[in-house]
Amino acid sequence: MSMFGYVSPEQAQKDKADFARKGIARGRSLIGMSYTGGVLLCAENKSRNLHKLGEIYDHIGFAGVGKYNEFDQLRQAGIRSADVKGYSYSREDVDARSLANGYAQLVGQVFTHEMKPLEVELLVAEVGVEQAEDQLFHILYDGTVMDEQGTSVLGGDADALAERLDSTYDDGADLSNALRTAVAALAGPGRTLGAGDLEVALLERGEQRRCFRRIRDQELIDLLGPPALAEPAPATAE
Repeated sequence: MSMFGYVSPEQAQKDKADFARKGIARGRSLIGMSYTGGVLLCAENKSRNLHKLGEIYDHIGFAGVGKYNEFDQLRQAGIRSADVKGYSYSREDVDARSLANGYAQLVGQVFTHEMKPLEVELLVAEVGVEQAEDQLFHILYDGTVMDEQGTSVLGGDADALAERLDSTYDDGADLSNALRTAVAALAGPGRTLGAGDLEVALLERGEQRRCFRRIRDQELIDLLGPPALAEPAPATAE
């Protein structure tokens, strides 16, 4: 009679975490950044139809990396949850923190109880009346929530990308400078990214009810300005 091998709970959790990280690392990274005019969302994404960035509610945006069908289902679930809460109570009662907690519970439940974890990382961003009130909640594949200040980086190469971004980030930058900073961090040494390689959206600060707006085509080209020379890749010892 065949018998199943025993796997300790610790090993099972580690294997699922490794599996999720590998799946997420196969995709391209993205950046969320607070700047003077709102919150900038910038992703490396050549597809014009499969969006990594989206709107959840009036002043709340969503971004995801990893397996597209999984994070897009989560995006849709967040929209339904926000719509129900806004209709049942008040539009002002819908906030990024409660949405991030809901996502964390759902993603964590799958990670703990299902054989296959979700291969996703999520960002829920909310633009405030003042820049100090901007919120960036980063949800990991195991349901961990991180309340990040100023910038948030998602994706497989997040550590190196975050290091590049932290060295150049200026919370007082305007939109053009903030976008160039994000793109330079995404590209890294030895690469350049043009408008065709990017998906960019904003949560604009202001009195309008709906704050989410995509930056496309000539507007994106104008904001990026002339292409900068890429930094040379570090030399390797032979």
